[in-house]
Amino acid sequence: MTGGQGERQQRFSNEQYRDILAFRDQLRRFLAWSEMQCRAVGLTPSQHQLLLAVRGHPSSEAPTIGEVAEHLQLRHHSAVGLVDRAEAAGLIRREHDLSDRRVVRILLEPAGEEALEELTALHVTELAVLAEAFEAFRAPGPQHGGDGH
Repeated sequence: MTGGQGERQQRFSNEQYRDILAFRDQLRRFLAWSEMQCRAVGLTPSQHQLLLAVRGHPSSEAPTIGEVAEHLQLRHHSAVGLVDRAEAAGLIRREHDLSDRRVVRILLEPAGEEALEELTALHVTELAVLAEAFEAFRAPGPQHGGDGH
């Protein structure tokens, strides 16, 4: 058996691997921090994501459960369970669409809006730190470290 990596030209520099590691570390720290913040205001991380999916939905209409499921990358039945629990907690409510009564839309209740606003204020600041880590990762070229080692 031969020397392996030392015999072939490296496609990426050690610095690039370190950058990816540093970014992923920062991302995991952010997610762990975010989960702690959610719990501190009485939400689960999934409830926070649900509230974000409702409030941040790009349409002028409130999202449907299917649209929420898509945002959260959940199966429809899993999103239904999450919506059921959030509705029971007073965070969101369901309303039939005025133009098509078969369509059910998800809206924030005042308690959901309040919790989301509190978390968003914290997250905006913390996201600036994550953005800096991302910018460091986005350095130009496949060999931005220069020496390949």
